[in-house]
Formats: sequence, structure tokens, C-alpha cells
Amino acid sequence: MNSSFFKNLGPISLVTIKKHLECNSFKIDDNASFKEFTSIKNLSEKGLSFLSNSYFSTENIPSDGVIICSQSIYRKFKNANPLIIVNDVHSAVAKLSNIFYRSLTNKEIENLDEPKIGSNCNISKTAVIENGAVIGKNVNVSSGCYIGYNCIIGDNTFIDCNTVISNSLIAENVHIGRNSSLGQQGFGFAINKNENIKIFHSGRVILQTGVNIGSNCTIDRGSFGDTIIGQNTYFDNLCHVAHNVIVGNNCVFAAMTGIAGSTIIGNAVIAGGQVGIAGHLNIGNNVQIAAQSGVLKDISNDSSVMGHPAIDKIRYIRKYKKYYAWY
Repeated sequence: MNSSFFKNLGPISLVTIKKHLECNSFKIDDNASFKEFTSIKNLSEKGLSFLSNSYFSTENIPSDGVIICSQSIYRKFKNANPLIIVNDVHSAVAKLSNIFYRSLTNKEIENLDEPKIGSNCNISKTAVIENGAVIGKNVNVSSGCYIGYNCIIGDNTFIDCNTVISNSLIAENVHIGRNSSLGQQGFGFAINKNENIKIFHSGRVILQTGVNIGSNCTIDRGSFGDTIIGQNTYFDNLCHVAHNVIVGNNCVFAAMTGIAGSTIIGNAVIAGGQVGIAGHLNIGNNVQIAAQSGVLKDISNDSSVMGHPAIDKIRYIRKYKKYYAWY
């Protein structure tokens, strides 16, 4: 994935990779090199990606590019892809992410074009807007805000006090509350008993038209893809959206909702306060989730759930009446 927020250090040779990883290669020329390190869905020719044991599936694996996998996946892999086989995929991903990508240096940021600010904007004197940023028309950037390098802010957007935005593309007519943080590194790392290894997050945050973000919210940028909030979706105060989450259009999330990484949420989903949604799930369209529910598995379209773990709402109420009606 090409991004103006980070430096791609590729191509990286197989020889270099073998210096950093204990690995074996399968159907790869010793002189091979890789131009990028991406998610599996973005894998292309001369690219490198990975498959973990937890979420392994033979479906929809691109035929191009090289895949990093474990011994157990290698044994059941039926595709024709060339492979790099490692003992610990998570650790390998963390190490390689930092070999392929880095943030821009201060000197590189200084060499970017000065910020472009559209007409009729209200920019506080205490706001900081880095080089390369593009601010549309009729934009309000309140006191204490920070807009990072190469960010794009669409027309008619309002950004309240002390909000920090980096590595983000924001469309028109967006409202972001005070003390919110968008585009920071996500909570992704390989656990190591001596020193955990952070995964370099090379993705972005994308807010589409009409999104509303409350106060004290956090939205992490993607690791190997983007974190995306769809059109006219509203988040209340104190909500958290983790890396790689994709939220559809016309959704509503009440205060203190937390969405774990890589979950995909459909359109017109409504969640009450303090809802927790686990990672790597698929939530369908027109789903309603009652307050304080814990969603631990996929939810199909047009469902209404509640409880922890969240189950069908009617089923939950019947069980509640059966066991607790005497209180």
C-alpha cells in the first residue's frame, strides 16, 4: 500500500529477510526481493503478506506474491503461492513491518509543501498544522489542535479544541469533538517475554462524509490497511475504534463503545452505551446491540442482540425472566 504518511523502504531482498528471521523458503528464488509488506487482501506481484494460524482460510487468497506462514499452515496449504515458513508468524510480522516502513524524518517533513488552507476557514492561533496538510473551505480548527503532515481535511469540517489528527483523510461536513485522537499507532505488537516488538502501522484513518466523532474518542490507524468510518456514522463520547476496523454508513454508537481490531461492521448498525465488540468479527447490516452487551461472534443482518455474550434479544429476555423474574 502506498501512503504519503510513511516511507516504504522496499524492495527488501530475501537475503535481508533471512538475516532477521529464522525461516525456510518454498518456491522462491534466492535473489528475490519484495516491494511492499501488506495485508493478504492487498497482496500483489512482488509483494509480501502473511497468514496467521488463528484466521487461516484457503478462501480468497491471491495467487500473486509471497506469503509468510507457520509450519502448520504450510502443511495444509493448497495454493500455488511461494512461501516463507517461520515458527512465530506474529513475531515475524512485527519485525518485517519495521524493516519495510518508517515514519518520515523531521527533515523530510520540513521539505514538504507548506499547508494549503482553503477560503473562509477559522484556524486558531494556537493550532498547529504541519507541512503537506490540505485544509478545505469553511473549516474550523479550534485552539490546541494538531493536524499532522499530509493530512487532508474536507470542506465544512469542525474540529473542536485539543484534538490531535495524524495519518488521516477526512471528508466533507465532518464534526470531531474536543480532546479526541485520530491516526495514532494501534495496539499491535508481538509478545516477547524480554521485550515486546511493536508492529509498525502503515495504514491510515479515513472518515467519510458527514461523520460525527464525539469528545475524548480514539481511532487508531490501520496496521496493513485502513481504519474506515462510513458516511453519516455517529460516535458518542469516549468511544474507541481499533486498527483496521471498517464501519459502514449511517451507524450510531453510544458512549464508551469499544470496537476491537479488524472487525467489519455493516450499515445502519446501532449500539447502546458500553458495548464491547471483539476483534476479527463481521457484524451485518441493520443490527441492533443493547447497552453493555459483549459481542464475541459474528452477527447476521437484521439481528437484535443483548447480553454478555450477546445473543438474540428475545432469547435473552426469555432466559432472564426464567432465572431472575423472582428478584
